[in-house]
Amino acid sequence: MTFEHFERRAQRIFAEIPPEFKRGVDGLMVLREDNPHPSLPDVYTLGECRTEAYPSEFGGPGEVRSLVVLFHGSFRRLAELDEHFDWEEELWETITHEVRHHLESLADEDALEEHDYADDQNFARRQGESFDPLFYRAGVPSGEGVFEVSGDVFIEREMDPDAFRREPILTVEWEGEELRIPRPDRLGDVHFVSLGAFEESSGELFLVLLRRRGVWESVRSALSGAAAEVLQSEADPL
Repeated sequence: MTFEHFERRAQRIFAEIPPEFKRGVDGLMVLREDNPHPSLPDVYTLGECRTEAYPSEFGGPGEVRSLVVLFHGSFRRLAELDEHFDWEEELWETITHEVRHHLESLADEDALEEHDYADDQNFARRQGESFDPLFYRAGVPSGEGVFEVSGDVFIEREMDPDAFRREPILTVEWEGEELRIPRPDRLGDVHFVSLGAFEESSGELFLVLLRRRGVWESVRSALSGAAAEVLQSEADPL
């Protein structure tokens, strides 16, 4: 899609968003350049919500103003990498995503930024890069101890080492069914056990085993530079 066509479509989509959702958004700006991730290959930022807070003269929270920015070059780069890239769908999702950033700034919430963080960390995990082992907790809650990140679902279960050794078969509830899984060889501090892809989905289901005794201290140490044992394995439900 040419820059001119892209800009026209973006402005039309932005105009279709009801005004009540754009209160405080000063407009949409489309830039020609791309915006690559500083360390992850083939990852590009498609859009940004550039927000400024203007305190009131009486010391209150004042007014929040935002500008939605799109990077045409990033869209073009991703289209070159994926022959099935849907320009229209990605435009709509990016613009509405950035407007939601503005709405959450108005509400003084940071849930969307946390979800973005979880997406980045999950991508790093998929690429074999280092990652925050508890990143999934910043994802979308889908039940008690269940989180969704980038189409993947993570089911968290704490276990102490003795119970882990005693249970040759682990069980996990998923969509009303009890899945029985062979116990992995080692517990580790955080162990991601892939249970395979969903039906008709590219996402994966994970059982995340956390060592109950001392796991939080281990994870904190890992994030500060010390080593925690983070394991990844695969298992086929019985």
